[in-house]
Amino acid sequence: MGGGDKPMRRIGGRTILERVIARLKPQCDGLILNANGDPARFAAFELPVIPDGVADFPGPLAGILAALDWAAANRPKVSLVLSAAADCPFLPRDLVARLYQALAEQNAQLAVAASDGQSHPVIGLWSAALREQLRHALVVEDVRKIDRWTARYKLATVTWPTAPLDPFFNANTMDDIAEAERLAELDGG
Repeated sequence: MGGGDKPMRRIGGRTILERVIARLKPQCDGLILNANGDPARFAAFELPVIPDGVADFPGPLAGILAALDWAAANRPKVSLVLSAAADCPFLPRDLVARLYQALAEQNAQLAVAASDGQSHPVIGLWSAALREQLRHALVVEDVRKIDRWTARYKLATVTWPTAPLDPFFNANTMDDIAEAERLAELDGG
């Protein structure tokens, strides 16, 4: 997309990250942002910016581990952490409630979102009790794929409808940004 942070692209007059925060803030007790590099670029959002704690940018699992580590250090009573991609401007307003319900009903340890026959493993609810197992998988076993790690545990998958729009649409290209502008109208602007 020509460089820069995808979440800082604008859709309907707001950054994608502003849209993500607006969707998640009412659903969560607190938000943090996992980002590597200079955290000052996100200062306007007034969120803690937490870098990966595992070297060499091993992917989304490192971000999930960073969130679990932050929660353990700053909110030790937290038992579940939600992760969501910062390039998904239309996240469901019932994301946490439905993932949590699936965890409870299925007696699962993890829950992830799905739509249109596709799992979205970056968007999930993670048990803080699995923090050290995740660290071991990343650091010792060199596990990088989320699905490879989640396959070890009882996983609940929750599917959302894609009409009138897929709530997990992500903006990866300039064409996606143009499509997101159209979808923003369907989503109320």
